[in-house]
Amino acid sequence: MGGRALASAWAVVSSLLPTLGPQIPLFHAAHDRAIEHLWGVYTPFHAVEDYPALPDGCSVSQVNILHRHGARLPSATQTADILGGLNKLLGVREYTDQRLEFLHDFEYTLGENLLVPLGALQSRQSGETAFHRYAPLVSKNDLPFVRASGMSRVVDTALNWTAGFAIASDQKYAPKLSVIISEEGNDTLQDNNCPNAASSHKEMAEWIDVYGPPIASRLESWAPGANLTNNDIHGLLMLCAFHTVASVVPEDFEAGKPLPYSPFCGLFRAEEFTSFAYSSDIDRYYTTGYGGHLGRVQGVGYVNELLARLTHSPVVDATSTNRTLDADRSTFPLDRTFYADFTHDAPLVAIFNAIGLFSTPSLPTRNPDPNRIWYTSDIMTFSSRMVVEKLECRRGGAKNVDSKKKTDKFVRIMVNEVLQPLEFCGAPSSGPYHGLCDFDKFVKSQNYARHQGEGDWAKCFA
Repeated sequence: MGGRALASAWAVVSSLLPTLGPQIPLFHAAHDRAIEHLWGVYTPFHAVEDYPALPDGCSVSQVNILHRHGARLPSATQTADILGGLNKLLGVREYTDQRLEFLHDFEYTLGENLLVPLGALQSRQSGETAFHRYAPLVSKNDLPFVRASGMSRVVDTALNWTAGFAIASDQKYAPKLSVIISEEGNDTLQDNNCPNAASSHKEMAEWIDVYGPPIASRLESWAPGANLTNNDIHGLLMLCAFHTVASVVPEDFEAGKPLPYSPFCGLFRAEEFTSFAYSSDIDRYYTTGYGGHLGRVQGVGYVNELLARLTHSPVVDATSTNRTLDADRSTFPLDRTFYADFTHDAPLVAIFNAIGLFSTPSLPTRNPDPNRIWYTSDIMTFSSRMVVEKLECRRGGAKNVDSKKKTDKFVRIMVNEVLQPLEFCGAPSSGPYHGLCDFDKFVKSQNYARHQGEGDWAKCFA
């Protein structure tokens, strides 16, 4: 498959996998999508739309990719949540439904935190796509500048991305992972810099108590005496997702085709995955999203780094940036045409929040709005990416250009290939130039970041 990190990931994870049960072709009829697209932040990457073509007369002069790590094994906390319900089911002697019979021979052997082969593969594919799409920006003297937050799964994702980029170029262009930022200090690609930031525990508990009881009742009828709690149900739904993504053999993976589902997925009805996905929506909304106290300010540091790159100016930031790294042109260059940063989902959400993407004034913990735009299964997947393109458009090739110039500059942003409307900086809402924001207006629209979070950063420590 190419890429030593991909092969290494498969070698590690394949030795941990239990035997999978029968394959279950589950689909959610309301959304006409496979269930793996209804796992919230545990959803494998999928392009929600096709990459939008550039308007006539426009070309990309700089690209910034902010990329979440690929699919992984559960964290220690998630493992504890998974084992809570699983051990109760395993402790039942006789099951009344054949869908639980596989548990008689089941042994939980998943590890923790590691990037799984699917995550490595999709990261590599992302690098290949990036080369093919932005090859005109690349030369031997101007390779993508790549950074990663220091956790192993993030670093491994970055390494697979660079391997994919090199493979796509027939090894002509092999970018390096130039900077690994320690997560022990200031790090714009991590969300642990604000001690007073909000938790979503209350809101998550409220929603889990809404959707969990009927599932718990059904599973207890199949496993008498299990005494499952609502939190146990949430953990078992996570197990469906993690067990599935860990089981994917890279050679058998085909984008757009259903994955080989874990037998745990067969314990749930299709509509119940929608409820599970909404738990991720709530979790992220009330931590670093729009409903989270001090969520927005945690994205300010990266936004100021982005503005510095776009304007070729030194970083001006007093929040989460590592000032030592950002002040050194070898670790934070300002003359590149291509930048790629690798991060986690929580800081990615904070950055959406700081920029003004997916603005959502409220998210109820009961009665979800089916027409909401805050939908983590589409915008915060494993290997999710936000792409910020700086465009140069010929005079007359785009609307509202300055007649004194030969070209005008614009910004457009895609999240998982979906062009963002950018209403906050006056981007047209329709026509061939929709989503294109005048460059200067985009920079000015980022007042919250440019004003250092308007005092919110101090509240992180007060």
